[in-house]
Amino acid sequence: MEVKKLDKFYMNIALQLAKKGKGKVNPNPLVGAIIVRDGVILGRGYHKEYGKAHAEVNAFLDAKEDITGATMYVILEPCSHYGKTPPCVERIIENKISRVVIGMIDPNPLVAGKGIEKLKKSGITVTVGVLEEECRKLNEVFIKYITKNEPFVVLKTAMSLDGKIATSRGESKWITGEKARNEVHNLRNELEAIMVGVDTVIIDNPELTCRLENGRNPIRIIVDSTLKIPLNSKVLKNQDEAKTIVATKKEAIEEKVKKLEALGVTVLKISDDKEYENNNIRNKKVNLNNLMKELGKLNIDGVLLEGGATLNYSALQEGIVDKIQVYIAPKIIGGLNSKGPVGGTGIDFLKDAFKINDLTSKFIGEDILIEGYIEREES
Repeated sequence: MEVKKLDKFYMNIALQLAKKGKGKVNPNPLVGAIIVRDGVILGRGYHKEYGKAHAEVNAFLDAKEDITGATMYVILEPCSHYGKTPPCVERIIENKISRVVIGMIDPNPLVAGKGIEKLKKSGITVTVGVLEEECRKLNEVFIKYITKNEPFVVLKTAMSLDGKIATSRGESKWITGEKARNEVHNLRNELEAIMVGVDTVIIDNPELTCRLENGRNPIRIIVDSTLKIPLNSKVLKNQDEAKTIVATKKEAIEEKVKKLEALGVTVLKISDDKEYENNNIRNKKVNLNNLMKELGKLNIDGVLLEGGATLNYSALQEGIVDKIQVYIAPKIIGGLNSKGPVGGTGIDFLKDAFKINDLTSKFIGEDILIEGYIEREES
C-alpha cells in the first residue's frame, strides 16, 4: 500500500479512538493517537478525561516494546506548552519517534504551528493534513470554542413529514421513534449544555437529562426573560445531579432571582446592547449573543438547542446557530394551528432565508435525520 493510503488508514484508526472521549473531555478537543512501525501498531491512546493524560502519552503507555524510529499518527497537532499536563512534543522527542503524521493544526491561535515547529527542529519528519476534513468535523465544537470563546450551537428539532412539531392540541410525544430519541440522548451526553425556552419548561416540565447508561447530564440552560419559571419545575430539582442556569434580563426582579439561587440555580443577568434597547420586540427578550459570550466564560463549549418555535427563530435570527439537525418522522399531522419548528415573525423575502450548507441525510430507524450548517456571511 502506498504511503498516502497507509497514512489515511492509520489516521482513521486514530480518529475512531478519539471518538471514545466524547462527553468526557470538554472543553478539550477529541484526540486519538497510534504508534506504528513496519506495519505493526505498537501503541494506541486517546484523551480519556479532561485534565488527564493526552492521547500521545496514553499511546506511549500502551506500547509494550521499544518504539525508537516508529511513526506516530495523531489527529491534532501535539501540544508544545504546559497546561493541565506537560507538553506532548517533549515526550515524542524523548521517545525517539522518527515521523509524526498530523490530521490538523491546533486551531488555538496562541499555539498553532508551534508543536510542528519544535518537532521539525528536533529532526523529526512531520506530515500535516491527513484526513484533515474528518478531523476538523470531529472537533467542530472545540474549533468554535477555542477561536471565538463561545459555544458551538446545534439546533435540534423533530417534526412530521408535513413540518409539524405537535398536534393542534399541543401533543408532541412522540413524533419520532425510539432510535431517533436515543440519538438525541447521545447528543445530550456529548455536548456540555442543553438550552430551552421557559415556555417549554411550563408546557412539558421536562428533566432535560441524559438517559444513557453511564451518560453525563448536560448543564440545563433556561431562557426566561421575566423569570416566570415555576419553582416546582423538574429542571430546578436535584442540582447535584444536573446543574441549571436560568438566563434572564439584567432588570430581573431580585426577589425572584434569590428564590432561584436558594434552590442552587445559577441566574445569569444578560445585558442588552443598543440594537436591542432600540427594538420594541427584541428588548423584551434575552440577548442570545451576549448569553453565548457569558456561557463561553463558564467553559461551556457546546450547546444543544432543543427550543420551541419561538426560541428557535430567535436563535437563527441572532446568528448563534452553527448546525441544524432535523429528524423527520413518516407521519402527517395537519392542522392550521399545529406549530412548526420555527416561529417568530419570519422573513418577508426568500432571499433572506436562512441557508443551510453541507447537507447530509440518513435513516435513524424509521425516521430521517437531515444535518447541515448555517451559511455564514464572510466578515
